[in-house]
Amino acid sequence: MSSWDLQGKTAIVCGASQGIGEATAKLLAERGARVIALARNEDKLKDLMKSLKGGAGHKYYVLDLADTEALKKTLPEIAKENVQILINNSGGPKGGPLLEASIEEFEAPIKAHLKAAHLMVQTVVPAMRTAQYGRIVNIISTSVKNPIPGLGVSNTIRGAMANWSKTLAGELGPYGITVNNMLPGYIRTGRIESLMGAAAQKSGNSVDEIEEQWIKTIPAGRIGDPVEAAEGIAFLVSPAASYINGINLPIDGGRTPSL
Repeated sequence: MSSWDLQGKTAIVCGASQGIGEATAKLLAERGARVIALARNEDKLKDLMKSLKGGAGHKYYVLDLADTEALKKTLPEIAKENVQILINNSGGPKGGPLLEASIEEFEAPIKAHLKAAHLMVQTVVPAMRTAQYGRIVNIISTSVKNPIPGLGVSNTIRGAMANWSKTLAGELGPYGITVNNMLPGYIRTGRIESLMGAAAQKSGNSVDEIEEQWIKTIPAGRIGDPVEAAEGIAFLVSPAASYINGINLPIDGGRTPSL
C-alpha cells in the first residue's frame, strides 16, 4: 500500500460543495477515502456525490456551519462514522477595514470557523484516538502569517484558528493525531472572484486589471487552481505525513513574504 493511499479511511470535508473543499473531496475519494461532505447547498452536494470515485459509501449532510445549534444536533450521527480525517473549511468573512467592522460582524464567522471546528474535533477525536490515526487539516489563509489589508474580520478569525490549531497539535500528537493548517493564497475560487470584484468596485478598475495587478505579486506568475491546494491537503492527511504536526502550509505560488 502506498504511503499516500487512503483506503479504509473516512474523511469529513466541510464546505465541500465548491472551491477548495470540492476539489479536496474529489481527490480524497480518488485516493481511496470514504467521503462525508458537509455544505449548505443540497443540489451541489448531490452533484458532488455523483462525481466521487469509490462507489456508494460516500454521504453528505446539509449544514450551515454558522448554525451552531443545528450542527450540535447532527454531531451524534457524525460521531458514529468512525472518522480518521477531518477537513475544517468554511467561507471567508466579508472584507473591509477592521476599525469599521461592527461587533456583530464577528459573530457568524466565529461560529462558522472556530466554534464549528472545535465541535467537529471534539466529535471525531475519540475514534481517532482509538485508531491511533487522525489527520485534522484546517483551511485558513496566508493572513495568519501576514495580515491582508482590507480583510480585518477575516484576519482576526483566521489568527484565532491558527492558535487554536497549534494548541491542539500539542495535545493530540501523542495519540497519532496531527493537526495542520493549509493556507491558500490566490486560488481561483468563488471567494477570490468576489474579492477581485470588490477591489475593482472600490478602485474603479476592471476585474481583469485587478487580476493582473494581483498576479504581479505572485512569483509563480498566475492564480492557483483548487486542485493544487487539494494536493497539499491530501498529502497532509496521508500516512506519509505522520511526522508533520502543527504547521502552517502556504499554497500560494510563493506570494507570502514571511518565512
